[in-house]
Amino acid sequence: MNWKPVALVALVALGGCQKEHEGTWLGYAEGDQAFVAAPLAGWVTEVRVERGAWVKKGELLFTLDATSQQSVRDQALAAIAQAEGQLGQAEANLDLARKEFARQQGLMRSSATSQQAYDQAKTSFDSATAQVAQIAANENQARASLSNAAYQLSQREVVSLTEGRVQDVYFRQGEYVPAMTPVISVLPPNNVYVRFFVPEDQFARIRLGQKVRIHCDGCADNIVATISFVAAQEEFTPPVIFSNQSRKQLVFKIEARAPGGLKLNPGQPVDVDPL
Repeated sequence: MNWKPVALVALVALGGCQKEHEGTWLGYAEGDQAFVAAPLAGWVTEVRVERGAWVKKGELLFTLDATSQQSVRDQALAAIAQAEGQLGQAEANLDLARKEFARQQGLMRSSATSQQAYDQAKTSFDSATAQVAQIAANENQARASLSNAAYQLSQREVVSLTEGRVQDVYFRQGEYVPAMTPVISVLPPNNVYVRFFVPEDQFARIRLGQKVRIHCDGCADNIVATISFVAAQEEFTPPVIFSNQSRKQLVFKIEARAPGGLKLNPGQPVDVDPL
């Protein structure tokens, strides 16, 4: 009978299917999220993205009500227009006062005018000069207010300063957001790393800058990262780590990163081998 070779092949195939990689240390993928907030408080008028969406740098994420900022801008524009209108007349008055004062100075040198007329011309000239300076100062102040209002308006439309996947949306249209409170969280791919745990009796094998190889279900075999963080104090094994090593209760938390981030999903279980 030919059952022996067939059975042998079946056993080899079954053994191959059941073989799994058992890493030296266990852990999971993690990511540092970017929490996007507005510098000032306000009512949310629009949210442009949803959870799971990919956003690019410069893309509009959400907007806040800008009624107050628009009012400040309009007041500044009106003040500038008023100052410009006043400045023309004030400069014309200054030109006349300057000419009259110069004429009185000439007449005074030749004793052809009175001290009273000279003093009056000088007072008119000084007053006209001060008026032009005051109007110019008012215009400069109004332009500064306009610039500030334009900046405040720009802050009501919040754009992404990075690219990545939207992890969560914390506020929706119609809700009031306090200042500096995150509205949206984004996970840049560069911020994905692994966090794993090394038993105390193996901790001496770990050093900053050391290379490690990462394994996970369905992942590529060539994922390599560099240890970037080593905890200074041991801790108890996290409850999410289940293995034969769990009986070793004291472990050290280690983090490893790679340039450009790791192509893993936060929360994904991994096992890690030293290189």
